Amino acid sequence: MYVNPSAAVAAFILNEKNELLVCERGNEPAKGMWDLPGGFIDDFETAEIAITREIKEELGIEVANGEFIFSEPNQYTYSGWTLPTLDIFFLFRVKDVVPKPADDVADCFFVPINKIEIDNFGFISMRKAITKFRESSDYDLHNI
Repeated sequence: MYVNPSAAVAAFILNEKNELLVCERGNEPAKGMWDLPGGFIDDFETAEIAITREIKEELGIEVANGEFIFSEPNQYTYSGWTLPTLDIFFLFRVKDVVPKPADDVADCFFVPINKIEIDNFGFISMRKAITKFRESSDYDLHNI
């Protein structure tokens, strides 16, 4: 028996102004901190299906044509248990969406990528992912 990581998904959702959709966590862990939309992958669900389901549940919007960009290891502590996870990140480009926070999201808003405060994010993997995304030249952030 091995303690393998649980699979989780997260989304970089960029609008036509090159702003990133950020969520404020409504529950512990990291309540009140920033996060990207996402969550755990359910049994018999692909990562692609999981991320679109999570975005619909948390923000009330439907997205399509997500692109896998990278993954990051993480640790998720809840009720005294620390669970290793592998966070799988996708990129979505949207126009004219109005997200509405639901599920475990207290608030959501778009922030210019260059104005994001890394320390506002509650999870190490999210801080690493935001930094990696901003520093990457592989993504044309002006072609939305």
